[in-house]
Amino acid sequence: MLQLCNATKEYRKNGQAIYAVDQLNLELSSGDFAVVHGPSGSGKSTLLLILGGMLPPDRGKVLYDSRNIYNGSSAWRNRYRREVVGFVFQRFCLIPYLTLYDNIRIPLVLANYKGPVERVVRELARTLRIEDRLGHRPGELSVGEQQRAALARAIVGDKKLILADEPTGNLDVENIKIVTDCLIQLADQGRIVVMVTHNPSMLDIATRSFHIEEGNITNTAVGNEARESADAIR
Repeated sequence: MLQLCNATKEYRKNGQAIYAVDQLNLELSSGDFAVVHGPSGSGKSTLLLILGGMLPPDRGKVLYDSRNIYNGSSAWRNRYRREVVGFVFQRFCLIPYLTLYDNIRIPLVLANYKGPVERVVRELARTLRIEDRLGHRPGELSVGEQQRAALARAIVGDKKLILADEPTGNLDVENIKIVTDCLIQLADQGRIVVMVTHNPSMLDIATRSFHIEEGNITNTAVGNEARESADAIR
C-alpha cells in the first residue's frame, strides 16, 4: 500500500510561499491504476517525484507498506528507488551512448538481478514491439520507440510501483495503445500504477483518478466515476 499523508512541498519566490503540493492525502493499493490530471503547473510532476522517493516533502509523510520512505536511511531510500519504483520520465532520459538493450537492462544490473537478463529484456521488448531495435542507440529511434524503451526500462525487474509522467503525451494512436495496454496489464498483475497526463481519454482506463489544481486534489473518482469524469471533460 502507498499512502500520502498531509504532504506539502513549498517553494519561496520574492519572499512569498508557493505550494507545489499542499497537504495532499491519497491512498493506493495493489492493482490500482491511478490517473492524475490537471493543468500545467498544478503539482502533478512534483507529486510523482515525492512518491518516487526523489523529492522529500517539507511536511507530511509518504508511506510504502506502512514505512515512511523519508524517515529512514539514505541507503534504504536508495533501495526503495532501485527495487520498488519504476519511473517513466517525461523526457525519456535514455543514455544516448548505450544501445536500447543496455538501457533496458541497467536496472537489473543495479539490482544485482540473478535471473536470465537477456531473456527478460527480450521478452519485455517483444511485448512493447521494440525487439528489433535492441541494437540501436536512442538517437536512432523514433519518439514512439524511445517512449516504449523508457517504459521498458522502468518496469523491468518486477517493480511494484510504476510512476509515469506523461507517457503518452507525444505519441500517435497506435503507440498510445501499446503503452496503455502495458500499463493496464501491470495493474492487473497487482502493481500500483500512477500516471500523470493531460489527456482526458486516459481516465477511461483508470481505476482511480485525481484532479489536481494549485497543489490541491480538487476531485477524486473511482472506476466508472472516473470514466464519467472523462466524458464530462470532453
